[in-house]
Amino acid sequence: MSAQESGPNQYQAVDVTNPDGQGGFVFVCEHASRFIPEEYQDLGLDGDQVISHIAWDPGALAVAKKLSAAFDSPLVAGCLSRLLYDCNRPPHAFDAIPMVSEIHTIPGNQNLSFEDKRNRIDHIYIPFQDRLKSVIKQALANHPDLLIVTVHSFVPVYKGQKRAVEVGFLHDEDSRFVDAILDADEGGQFVVARNEPYGPEDGVTHTLRYHALPNGIPNVMIEIRNDLIQTDQQIDEMSDYLRALITKAVSSADLGAATKSTGANQ
Repeated sequence: MSAQESGPNQYQAVDVTNPDGQGGFVFVCEHASRFIPEEYQDLGLDGDQVISHIAWDPGALAVAKKLSAAFDSPLVAGCLSRLLYDCNRPPHAFDAIPMVSEIHTIPGNQNLSFEDKRNRIDHIYIPFQDRLKSVIKQALANHPDLLIVTVHSFVPVYKGQKRAVEVGFLHDEDSRFVDAILDADEGGQFVVARNEPYGPEDGVTHTLRYHALPNGIPNVMIEIRNDLIQTDQQIDEMSDYLRALITKAVSSADLGAATKSTGANQ
């Protein structure tokens, strides 16, 4: 697309469910949607590619919605495909507007001008981050012991390698919440791991680093293998598992009150 493209600013970049929820959590689903506006011509991809995992995190939004409802807490979700802009990446990240995803070249993201990139940042990334920031600020005012949970999904086979882990609990510098979750998990139902199948070194903890760490908020990024959340029954089972595990972790661990920072993200 040319620098004259106006695509994303015609569309809602972020949606908030239950903004006034009083449960003491903020849930986030950055890769909730595979929607690509018509003028982007599917970024040059074929029909199978634009509905595949490279465009979004299948099943993640359904799980996040159930957790939001179960804990009566806000859910902030992206409304556009991460192929247009990945809201879990800062603008300087090489894969914020990916030219390649896994083994798939993204034709519509090749050779973008500064104006093209700026347009996507201004109309996708910034509105998403601003809305998430405001939701967190409101929730913190009511719950100084706020917790942030982001929900993602991943493919069972990546670049030809089968992944054994079924649910990953990721953290960056603050491991309090993940420590409590792993201590609370009695094992058996799912194969779980810390910082798998990705970790901070893969650049996947931007939301945690940008919104949780500066405010001292305990946090976790949950990665679910997407073959486990394909049906309504699977989604219910995974949501029930995570709800029970989070409840046990919070009740059995002293996560400490969030300490508000005077940093730039206030």
